[in-house]
Amino acid sequence: MYEKLLDLDTTRINFSAGGMHIVNIVLAFVMFGVALGIKPSMFREILRSPKSVLVGVLSQVLVLPALTFILVVLLGNTITPMVAMGMILVASCPGGNISNFISQLSKGNIELSVSLTAISTSFSPLIMPFNFSLWGSFYVNYVNNHAHNALQELSIPFFNVFETVLLLLGLPLLLGLLTSKFLPKIANFLKKPMQYLSIAFFLVMVIMAFKQNFDIFLQCIVYIFGIVLIHNLLALLIGYLLGTAFRLPLRDRKTISIETGIQNSGLALVLLFNPNIFPPDLAIGGMLIVTAWWGVWHIISGLSIATFWNRKEHRKAKTIC
Repeated sequence: MYEKLLDLDTTRINFSAGGMHIVNIVLAFVMFGVALGIKPSMFREILRSPKSVLVGVLSQVLVLPALTFILVVLLGNTITPMVAMGMILVASCPGGNISNFISQLSKGNIELSVSLTAISTSFSPLIMPFNFSLWGSFYVNYVNNHAHNALQELSIPFFNVFETVLLLLGLPLLLGLLTSKFLPKIANFLKKPMQYLSIAFFLVMVIMAFKQNFDIFLQCIVYIFGIVLIHNLLALLIGYLLGTAFRLPLRDRKTISIETGIQNSGLALVLLFNPNIFPPDLAIGGMLIVTAWWGVWHIISGLSIATFWNRKEHRKAKTIC
């Protein structure tokens, strides 16, 4: 398996400056759409009942990146350094914007879901580069010599990541919040189309990333499938078990599980396409395929677990009646 993944690591990104500008603009519009569903009143509700929100933030921002680092250490030489770094990058991302829909489908706490998405996205310009820089540097410098040698050309540029995330998330979020507050009719009109745009945008980015390396992608997808399956299952369990440990209601446990297991991997792909963060001559195929497949798989796993919880609630309701 390791040899197959090494073949994948030879994948390089050749992206023109014009192409990058288009990708950045589209992502900014997607994040603007996410912000349209965020209202200042949500933050006031958090202050009144903070326990579930604090557990959710703890799960996604602190526990998931830390346990991801432990997981890549335990996997050792069964994965390549670039695959490990891809897992760390995904774990550092804010929550994905489809998590609200999946929480609603699972009969979770939709207000909590939107609040957690708002918090993780709003603070991601600082938290995401911090987590990726911290855990990525630990892996590069301290895990083993093989990883250090393989990644010696890869620096973890905190300020470059911060600048990119701030421009791509911070400004669109601010504009979205202002639109939601002062132009609510326009915000309501745009919310649905923006959700579809985000899914289409992600699929286009996946195609662009692998259109010249599709044969290698097919050879490695079996191995990557298992790695992402374990990682995503870990993320879902973290949220649910933390909620259980803090004795939260079932609705809140479901929501925190989903918020931790649904990550904004589209943002991670944009960072991978950025030559100021990942030089074009650096072979980062392992990071690419982990990030891309995460974005596909977390939709499948999220919808599956939501359908299971939805049917369970339906059967319980029928039993009571």
